[in-house]
Amino acid sequence: MSSLPNMIHVEVVYALPQEQRVITLAVEAEMTVQEIIEQSGVLEIYPEIDLAKNKVGIFSRNIKLNSTVLDRDRIEIYRPLLADPKEIRRKRAEQAKKQAEAEKSK
Repeated sequence: MSSLPNMIHVEVVYALPQEQRVITLAVEAEMTVQEIIEQSGVLEIYPEIDLAKNKVGIFSRNIKLNSTVLDRDRIEIYRPLLADPKEIRRKRAEQAKKQAEAEKSK
């Protein structure tokens, strides 16, 4: 479905809690993920994105910035986690244990 030889269509996606930005581009097939992200303009729209820190992926699969993409791929820029999932699970388990002990002592 590419309109020019050696061109592919891709999407660059960045999501915030209140908004999602999807930028559709036609790019050269040999371009890297980093080059496509830079060409998309998303770094100017969201200056908080730091490609040295933010992970990227294609359809929820982590990839490197020097990877190439296929036609119709969706490049996703991930925000850093605010909390450690292991720590959250540990705290929930402790709370559940305390609740169970409190119910037993009633």
